[in-house]
Amino acid sequence: MEKIFKEGKILNSPNLTFRFINTQSKEKRISFIAPKNIAKLATKRNLLRRYGYGVLRKYINDFPAGLVGVFVFKKYQEDIAIIENEIKSILSKIN
Repeated sequence: MEKIFKEGKILNSPNLTFRFINTQSKEKRISFIAPKNIAKLATKRNLLRRYGYGVLRKYINDFPAGLVGVFVFKKYQEDIAIIENEIKSILSKIN
């Protein structure tokens, strides 16, 4: 995780930042971070992460092999359609 933040590439959207590196492995590993300054309550942060993982499940096969990355929420966003559009736009920038 530390290597991603120090050496990784960054892609931004209005509500999400995607930091990633490419590795030699064939495995894709992507996670979500909802910082405390976005939502004070842990239940709200967990909800954001669950929304992100729910959308990611649809598009995980479109990410290149060996990608290790993290989506960081910039703003609190409950609209799943907006999160999905931002993940799709970030995916199009990667490929």
